[in-house]
Formats: sequence, structure tokens, C-alpha cells
Amino acid sequence: MTETIQAATSAEDPQNRPGRRIHRAWFVAAVTFVTIIGAAAFRSLPGLLIDPLHEEFDWSRGTIGAAVSVNLALYGLTAPFAAALMDRFGIRKVVAVALSVIALGSGATYWMTAAWQLMLCWGLLVGLGSGSMALAFAATVTNRWFTERRGLVTGILTAASASGQLIFLPLLSWIVAEHDWRPAAVTVALAALAVVPFVWLLLRDHPADVGLKPYGATEFVPKPPPATGAARRAVKVLLDAARTGPFWLLAGTFAICGASTNGLIQTHFVPAAHDHHMPVQAAASLLAVIGVFDVVGTIASGWFTDRYEARRLLAVYYALRGISLLFLPMLLAPSVRPPMVFFIVFYGLDWVATVPPTVALCREHYGEDSAIVFGWVLASHQVGAALVAFAGGVARDAFGSYDVVWYASGALCAAAALMALVIRRRPATAPALA
Repeated sequence: MTETIQAATSAEDPQNRPGRRIHRAWFVAAVTFVTIIGAAAFRSLPGLLIDPLHEEFDWSRGTIGAAVSVNLALYGLTAPFAAALMDRFGIRKVVAVALSVIALGSGATYWMTAAWQLMLCWGLLVGLGSGSMALAFAATVTNRWFTERRGLVTGILTAASASGQLIFLPLLSWIVAEHDWRPAAVTVALAALAVVPFVWLLLRDHPADVGLKPYGATEFVPKPPPATGAARRAVKVLLDAARTGPFWLLAGTFAICGASTNGLIQTHFVPAAHDHHMPVQAAASLLAVIGVFDVVGTIASGWFTDRYEARRLLAVYYALRGISLLFLPMLLAPSVRPPMVFFIVFYGLDWVATVPPTVALCREHYGEDSAIVFGWVLASHQVGAALVAFAGGVARDAFGSYDVVWYASGALCAAAALMALVIRRRPATAPALA
């Protein structure tokens, strides 16, 4: 049977070899890109809603930040289980259900009147749904469909989240400013639902489903049987990885990555800029510009990751990010000035440039389990983001400004740069998990 499949696919070599006709893997990557864009819509909203929810319901920024932190934590903690569920039930089914859950949670916020409802809809439902659409999804698609250009594809798919931010932030900020926050929540729900048909009709779980080799592969790869015990496998992979040093270094650096991006800038930049009398739409537009340069920086990082040592790239990225954060308190002003534009461009290039080298290091050290391991590393990213999303709100309530949070995050990024340099290269003959 295997020989028959290999013989059949060898006749299709023009579709299986790089440099000939477009391989189906690129179409799957395109659908994945669009899907992550749809899921990114809700993640564009939290920073825009802190002030409107505070004014309408008189909830403290700490309370609103706590709901954001639940969302961010679940986004990360769900990812490794979602990667295992994709191995059990298939990518298409898991992603379609996740998008539906995001739409339900976002749409239900329209009727909320109490803080616990914000926790349930925004924190629990959207956190679970977006966690199933996390970067572990991109890592799974990349590992299954590509053996070459993995760094580049990882960068492109990671950039999808930034593209979603670019598309939705200006629109959502305009809706919030002109029509209140409720229509913005409904817009996000509709965006998530709109992607479901594309996933169901166009996404495929494995190259073998359409009789192809992975892009760049020299041999046909049969589709593995469904993996049972998804939760058990995710926990087992975590326990095995936790016995190794690289896992803790990757988890620590990625926690700081999440703290300094999703938890800090994405959640608190707009209200911090508004504290300095910058219009909300102007601040949201700056975040959208971060999204533009995030696409460039992440794809470039993927290209670099295919060519240079991943741990050194991480050290450079974190060091530069930390330096830039130390200057931010001096740049916030009522109007957008050239130094602020420079910061936004610089931060955008570095926003998730850390993902391709982190995925590459997971693949180097953990082999076939790398997607699930990366899911756990991503969980640490979101836990770091959740802590700072909450702590940032509390700090603003306590000190009347965000300055202490910017400085602390800059120091953490310096620590992450040192941690990245400590990660050792795995010998070629070493077992994946030891």
C-alpha cells in the first residue's frame, strides 16, 4: 500500500518539489493566514475598551485588566491541548469550533452589565477560543506541510496576527469613538464567523489527504493515525520537556515576550497615551502601524532564522526591545511626534520577531513533539502577558501613571536577552527529550 502511494505521488513530483508549480502547502498556509487574521480581531479590542467600560460601569482598571488577564492566560494554557486535539480530531474541526466559540463570547458581551459577565465572555469563552487559534496552530500547519522554508512560513503565519490588528484596529477604534463599544464587539463576532466557511472548505489536515508530499520533502509521508488521549499526551510532553533546561529558558524568555507585548503595549498603550491627552483614535492608529511593521519584522525574522543561530537572534531582539521601552515614558505626548513614530516602527519590527527562532529552538530540541512543546512555551508567554495586563491596571490605579511598568518591562527584556544566550545547542545525536 505504501509503495503504491509513493509511486502515485512520484508522478506528481512537479507539485511536490520546490521551484515548479505552486505546491498545495502554500494554499493551506494562505487559508491559515486568513484564519488567524479573523481570530486576531478580538485581540485588537481590549485596549480600546478599558476607558469606555470604566466610564460606563465604573469598574476599576484593575478589574478590567483582570478580565484581560484571564483571556490572555487561557489563550496560552489552551494552546498545548489544542495542538494535541488537532492531532486527535484534525486541524479543520478544532479551528472551526474555536472560531465559533470566539464569536459567541464576543457577541455575548453586547448584553453584559456586570463584571463577572465580562470575565465569562471576554475572559473564559474568548480565551478558550483564541487559545485554540494560537501560534501552536501555525506551528502544527508548518510542521505537517513543510520540510523546507519552515522559518519563513512560521514568520508569515505569525505575522497574520499583526495583519489582523492592522485591519481591525482603525475600524474598531472608529466604531468605539462614533458608535460605542457594543457595535465593535458585534463586529468582532461577525469577523470570526465569516472565516469558518473558509476553514471548513479549504483547510486540509495533512498533505497525505490530497496525495502529496510535504513541501520540500523527498519522500511521501503517510498521515499518522489519530492520536488518542490528547490531554494526557499534552501533559506527558510537558513533564518530559520540563526535565530539560532549554524548556525553562524558552518558557522564561517567552513569558517576558508576552509581558512586553500583549500584556503591556497591546493592552495599556492606548489608555496610557490617552492619559497624556492623545486622542484614542490616534493611539489606536499607532498600534495599527505596529501591526504593519510587525509583518515585515516577523517575516524577516523567519528568513534570518533559516540562516542564523536562533538563540543569538533572540538575544538581540530582547535587548533592543528592552532599550526601546526605557525611552517610551519620555515620548508620550498629546500629539504624535517623530520620536514616537520611530519607537512605533522599531517596536513593530521587534514585536513577534521572537516567534520564528523560538519555534526553531523547540523543533531543534524536541523534534516531533515540538508543536506541543511550543504550545506550553506559548502558555508561558500568555501567563506573562496576563500578569502584566493585570499589574499594569493596578499600577495605573495606584500611581496614576504607567511609568513604573515601562521601566520594569525594559529590565525584564534585558534579563530575557541573557537567558537566550544561555540556551545550549542540541547535539545532533542527542535524543529529542532527555
